[in-house]
Amino acid sequence: MSLGVLVIEAGEHSGTRITARLAMEQDRDVYAVPGNVTNKNAWGPNTLIKQGAKLTATWEDVWEDLPSEVREQLEAEMGVGGGNESNSVTAASLFSESRLSDHERMVLERLRQDEAMQLDELIEQLEGQLGSSEIFTALFELELAGRVRQMPGKNYVRAM
Repeated sequence: MSLGVLVIEAGEHSGTRITARLAMEQDRDVYAVPGNVTNKNAWGPNTLIKQGAKLTATWEDVWEDLPSEVREQLEAEMGVGGGNESNSVTAASLFSESRLSDHERMVLERLRQDEAMQLDELIEQLEGQLGSSEIFTALFELELAGRVRQMPGKNYVRAM
């Protein structure tokens, strides 16, 4: 059914941990977004990384790890290809343009096109409104949609 599993949050005895264990047993790739060690829901991804899950910070980490035949199939289904940079960004966006979730909107509103914002600063600005895992998820979805780009040093800018 799937090539792998991406774990963003998981408590020690959660269903997500069971899913990740089953994926490993079935030789599926397991990707994990690291979390703050003081957050109980970061225990799962942090432990999975220690057990060999692939550390994942952006959608590109997953996209680049896909087998080439799978990437080519997805590009063909999306009607893009040809290998140039603009097509590869479009091809990686597996979802059509859709309305933004509230979390995505909150994150996108704080980002600018002309100035990169460091991830820690973004988390600090949204403290009390969104948890770090919600921010990671929103950034991941916004990157997939091509609305946000990650720059070196975990800096983010609007792509529009």
